[in-house]
Amino acid sequence: MRTGGFFSATVPAVLLLAAAAAAEPYTPELLTDPARWGGRPEEALVSVVEAGLRVEVSPGRTWSAAVASDMFLPEGTGRARVRVSGCGAEAWFVRLYGQLRVFGEPTTLELFRGRTGPEEKVLDIDERCLYPNSRCPVQIQLGVEGPPGSWVAFSSLEFLPAVPRSNVPPPQDSYDKRFHRYQFGSRHVDRMPNLPEPFKMRDWRETARAFDRLAFDFSATGEHLPLIWLDESRVNTDATTFGLYSYVGDTRQGPGKGGQEAVTCIAAVVGASLVGIDKRGPTHDFVRMCEAWQNTKNGLGLVLNTFEQETGGSFWYELWPQMLFAMLADKYPGHGALDDIMRRGADRWLEAVDKLSGPDGVPDFNHTAFNFRTGTPVDNGKWREPDAAAGAAWLLLTAGSRFQDERYYRGAEACLRFLEGYRKNPYYEVLAPYGVLAAARMRAEKRGNSDFVFRVADCFDISDCRGGWGTTVGNWGGYDCDGLVGSLDNNGGYAFTMNSFAQAAALVPLVRYVDDYARAIGKWMLNLANAARLFYPDALPADHQTSAFWKGDPGAVIAYEGLRREWQGKSPCATGDPLALKWGPKTDLGLYGSSYVGFLGAIVSRTDDEHILQLDCLATDFHRGPAHPTFLYYNPHDTDTEITVDVGPAPRDLYYTNLDRFGPEGVSGKVRITIPADYALVVVQVPSGRTRCCEKGKLLVDGAVVDYGYSPDEVYPSIL
Repeated sequence: MRTGGFFSATVPAVLLLAAAAAAEPYTPELLTDPARWGGRPEEALVSVVEAGLRVEVSPGRTWSAAVASDMFLPEGTGRARVRVSGCGAEAWFVRLYGQLRVFGEPTTLELFRGRTGPEEKVLDIDERCLYPNSRCPVQIQLGVEGPPGSWVAFSSLEFLPAVPRSNVPPPQDSYDKRFHRYQFGSRHVDRMPNLPEPFKMRDWRETARAFDRLAFDFSATGEHLPLIWLDESRVNTDATTFGLYSYVGDTRQGPGKGGQEAVTCIAAVVGASLVGIDKRGPTHDFVRMCEAWQNTKNGLGLVLNTFEQETGGSFWYELWPQMLFAMLADKYPGHGALDDIMRRGADRWLEAVDKLSGPDGVPDFNHTAFNFRTGTPVDNGKWREPDAAAGAAWLLLTAGSRFQDERYYRGAEACLRFLEGYRKNPYYEVLAPYGVLAAARMRAEKRGNSDFVFRVADCFDISDCRGGWGTTVGNWGGYDCDGLVGSLDNNGGYAFTMNSFAQAAALVPLVRYVDDYARAIGKWMLNLANAARLFYPDALPADHQTSAFWKGDPGAVIAYEGLRREWQGKSPCATGDPLALKWGPKTDLGLYGSSYVGFLGAIVSRTDDEHILQLDCLATDFHRGPAHPTFLYYNPHDTDTEITVDVGPAPRDLYYTNLDRFGPEGVSGKVRITIPADYALVVVQVPSGRTRCCEKGKLLVDGAVVDYGYSPDEVYPSIL
């Protein structure tokens, strides 16, 4: 559930001091002390019986919880162990509530919610959701869901230390003595394994191409097929367009109903284009069809998620479609009206930046949305989306690059100034990583100097504006599920396909501009690319997924909306919202997330070492300047490892940006290079015999920037 809002820093401090004075340490013996359990929330009927603490739903309620307030958890808490001796209910749950993360507002952390019977559960607690040494008192909630009279008996509850993972090495120092270089990153990436297990790397490029074949097949037959339809509504353009269902079996959409979403349809066209599929024909020009999402009929002139949409509901839903359209314009420059629509959208968001700006020229994006009708911000009192500034910065930067208009660069810099001054983690849904990339590009290109470039850790930590949102770290049911993006506190974790692929597209290009993050990004991407296979139906047993009954995708190229750490007693479980929440679609298989697989397919390739990936740093760096082929390689092994790199038939010189030096020169075809142990290299393939020059700290070859942080006077030890 989305939450938002911020408390004054002084008010929680006073409340914490008062609560701490009345708090006591939690011990397992307190479970059977009836004096410690009771009161709100939702006034449970609580009693101590032979089986333990019995919690019953009170009359007139659909759920109730016994609460023990003002409890200090044991120092170093990293797990909870709970035993249920009896259950006569739809579900039972264990939650913590309070100042769990030291800063910000009180939040709820759901450790478990399930419909299982008598059993024992050991529940890992992510350190980002509950800082174990905060010494802030919390409220423990033991609850039950169902009609009045539903009950559960808790026989024990203990809080235990975390158990270190055997395949996660100790954190590295940021200063690497081998190469006298800093390698920045995130302590949460350090908590991921170098070699995730079990390891199975999907062919992401082929998955993307196969998804395109199925999703755009008008002749497909079978239940819930085809997945595409032609749309003759002609709302914003006097031409035929198309629709893709957001989910397989989505009864809300279809011929005569409309409702197709830009976050699905435009993303599918962009994703296919990224893996080499020309979506302009020959039968249908799907690129031109995407112009229908520019809302011209209602006069807004913005690319929005549906054909007739108003603004003011949610920043990300109203920015992301425009960003996707800018990506599309990059792949098909000058085609149709793409450039005009991209420019019009950038102009409108530039207007929003101006309207949101104060006398200092810094826009305030700490709101829920922006209403383009009234020219005012919107606050719904439930959540805020400050990372809209990140999306706007990226959008305006790409417009500045595409149209060489300084107004857009100035607007992007203003957005980044807001983010730089926003000291909390602003991540809400999908936009924050694009602000990091925008800041890095602006800084590297000498068009800005925002320190937001160094907030990469925000993309792996936990959001301060959307409780529990972040990047997964942990082993779920025997599978390393690190590096995915989603909710960390929803029943132990709930990662989403779209968000995981979208973050990869934003952060892999980052190392072109700030190569100090090469190891962190490379290690994270190895984990993400391995774990993301679990979104797909062929990766887990049928009883660990919620829509295995649908047989219309024998190639398993449509992903589930997400992956839960646990669902209905299965861990992990590929699932989604529709079936659990019963709001329309007949399956949890999400085309809206699957559409982004081309983002990963364009980035990730395998090498002759199955654990060392070749990551294309240019593929999703949209509207960039001229560049030579640039790849990131991370070696997860504890020994230096050779791999084969195919540089093509023309002679090439290989340059390592994070070592500020050239490697093999004058090579062609397949070349052997060495990647140091637990290290990453950013390798640029430059044409041999071309002019090299250094300008303002940048190394250029043949007029294209090779290294944005060139230090020719530095001398680093030779690699093997």
